[in-house]
Amino acid sequence: NEDARLPVALTGFRGSNFGNDILGLLGDPKTVVHKDADFEVTYNDTVTSDIQTIYTFNHTVSRNKTEGVRVSVNVQSEQVENPILIVVRQKQAVLSFQVPLILRGLYQRKYPYAHVGRTLCQPQTRALSETQFFFVDVSTLSSQGVHYQLRVSRVDSFTLQTDKKFSFVATPSQPQYFKYVFPDGVDSVIVKVNSQMNFPCSVMSIQDILCPVYDLDNNVAFIGMYQTMTTTAAITVQRKDFPSNSFYVVIVVKTEDEACGGPLRFYPLRPDELIDAGNRSKVLDVVVSPAINSEVYVMGMLFCLGIFLSFYVLTFLVACIENKRLVEWSVPSVRDVYGEYSEAVTDSMVSADANYGYMERPLDSVGRCRQESLSSVEEDDYDTLADIDSDKNIVRTKKFLCVSDLARKDKRILSKKYQIYFCVLLTLRRNQDICYYNFLCAHPLGALSAFNNILSNLGYVMLGLLFLLIVLQRDIMHNRALLRNDLAALECGIPKHFGLYYAMGTALMMEGLLSACYHVCPNYTNFQFDTSFMYMIAGLCMLKLYQKRHPDINASAYTAYACLAAVIFFSVLGVVFGKDNTAFWIVFSIIHILATLLLSIQLYYMGRWRLDSGILRRMLYVIYTDCIRQCSGPMYIDRMVLLVMGNIVNWSLAAYGLIERPNDFASYLLAIAICNLLLYFAFYIIMKLRSNERIQFLALVCILFTAVVWGFALFFFFQGLSTWQKTPAESREHNRDCILLSFFDDHDIWHFLSSIAMFGSFLVLLTMDDDLDTVQRDKIYVF
Repeated sequence: NEDARLPVALTGFRGSNFGNDILGLLGDPKTVVHKDADFEVTYNDTVTSDIQTIYTFNHTVSRNKTEGVRVSVNVQSEQVENPILIVVRQKQAVLSFQVPLILRGLYQRKYPYAHVGRTLCQPQTRALSETQFFFVDVSTLSSQGVHYQLRVSRVDSFTLQTDKKFSFVATPSQPQYFKYVFPDGVDSVIVKVNSQMNFPCSVMSIQDILCPVYDLDNNVAFIGMYQTMTTTAAITVQRKDFPSNSFYVVIVVKTEDEACGGPLRFYPLRPDELIDAGNRSKVLDVVVSPAINSEVYVMGMLFCLGIFLSFYVLTFLVACIENKRLVEWSVPSVRDVYGEYSEAVTDSMVSADANYGYMERPLDSVGRCRQESLSSVEEDDYDTLADIDSDKNIVRTKKFLCVSDLARKDKRILSKKYQIYFCVLLTLRRNQDICYYNFLCAHPLGALSAFNNILSNLGYVMLGLLFLLIVLQRDIMHNRALLRNDLAALECGIPKHFGLYYAMGTALMMEGLLSACYHVCPNYTNFQFDTSFMYMIAGLCMLKLYQKRHPDINASAYTAYACLAAVIFFSVLGVVFGKDNTAFWIVFSIIHILATLLLSIQLYYMGRWRLDSGILRRMLYVIYTDCIRQCSGPMYIDRMVLLVMGNIVNWSLAAYGLIERPNDFASYLLAIAICNLLLYFAFYIIMKLRSNERIQFLALVCILFTAVVWGFALFFFFQGLSTWQKTPAESREHNRDCILLSFFDDHDIWHFLSSIAMFGSFLVLLTMDDDLDTVQRDKIYVF
């Protein structure tokens, strides 16, 4: 509209010598026709370069009532070389546009619109009532004359009423905007715009009561808040953000649909080619409703705190009951159990297995060893197995392994090794960008646009802290048992190493913190940071399951976190490059399958294999001896069954990813981790029952409770209130109203239930082997 700006600027100079000279150079009309005009009258007229027509309107402006005024111009000719220039001069504002109006799209595509309608910005008045004049100047540089129709009308329902729906029609050249005034006692409202039509794409904007109003496709995003929309848009507006206690709701229909996920038009063959936009009118309705008040905020926060504090109370009651039971049964159980085989345990320490690392020593030395500083002990300083490395190979490849075979290393070394998991954990950060909220249930607080989505993450933090307290209590009790040389703590049950438990509890707390950060502005570029600790939790749970029966050969913290870092790195690559990228999916699938095979070999041979230049020769030899020369089954059948099932699952997931190439790569990667965790957990439970071990009542209750909660949690997770796999406008089609206390939505309930389910899962890992606390380790099988 640069051609229109100059006449507007020069209008103020009309009558001066400078202005007359300049306007004369530009072809200032020699004849100026003044017409007194009325509202609601259509003026059919013709304008040429020799004639300028000025229409004079007057209307009454009231301080207590805002009346909208709309100017509509329609031309019969579509010549764009010399369009009609419309200048509307008001008391404190100027509006100018040309007809036909040329709007630009991507790649400089040009769309002409012969019918233009604009609403005038209403300047504020201090007087109770006054009559104001405004002028509509019509001019052109065309010498042939252009026929046009001009109509100025009042806008019905220009001021929106609370909870009253208003319907209207908008096009790219005929945007609409309305005024809303906050009623007394209302500090926050939600503006909802709906349409039955997905396309054309449109924009809703909230702007302050200022002139000019930005109501065209090329400037609507300049100020205020805005959303692109297909069928739904919603913005929560707070009174404190608008000093005048009122705002404009601006609706603009875009020239193209690409921003809303629609098809992209062809590239213009010629730079100045005009493209027919077709029919881009859209029927919409707007309604402004009061948002929730402070009482609902308080109720939501109290509800959230109450839910998770109840777990603290329940845990305290269970701990009291458990301690009472232990006090009643501890003395007779110790006498009955250890009186029978304590001598056998002592003898076993100097048996033939002593070559594998045990040394005969008095029990009082055990207590002294526990008091030594862990900082003086390193796993590489001395290895109780390294002196007889051949025995390590022999023992770890026995057909039937017991926990005592894989729990020979010094307890101080292993304690420090697994404490490192906790120390290395706190290393991740995140960022923010374009936001995908459930705008129909996004309650702001301060600078936070969706406080409810942030508050609902409190459960991860509180339950993670509660789990740490439970682990700490068990750790203290175990250390006290070691200090008093309790044989049950020294030689029975699964070896107690709490470092991974501390890491799991901390990871759950960090998941809550990072999920809250993610929900400050959720989008596809930072979703991998929300899932980072989900990968951590899944990986730590698998490591803990494996560590239970393989404490000597479990991965170190550095190796484990390096692998998890690689997973997060691939997650970032997948989000950035994975969409419809065949090369990426081929590379990832190959790496996935190779990693599965290498891990299978590592687990099957208990780490007793080497990846070197002779690996192929050894593989061929094994195939020849076990498959060709004589057909023999696998030595470790149970392990083989697990690994075959694991390979089937992972190969299937790799094939699915390569064929379907899902857009949500981060969730796909998380699904791989969860599937492997569930498979290993099911295998562990089955093998535990096959080994005639039992699951105690508390652990069984935790398993059943956790399974039920996970089921409900996944139901709410898959409701899909928003998705960054689509454009923001398409994502808002999935938005839904709040369903709990008028404050929380489906995703908040997912946060509640998933935090409880994760806490329950951790309790299952912590308690599932409590039945073995009085069983000698050489009678506990490894699987």
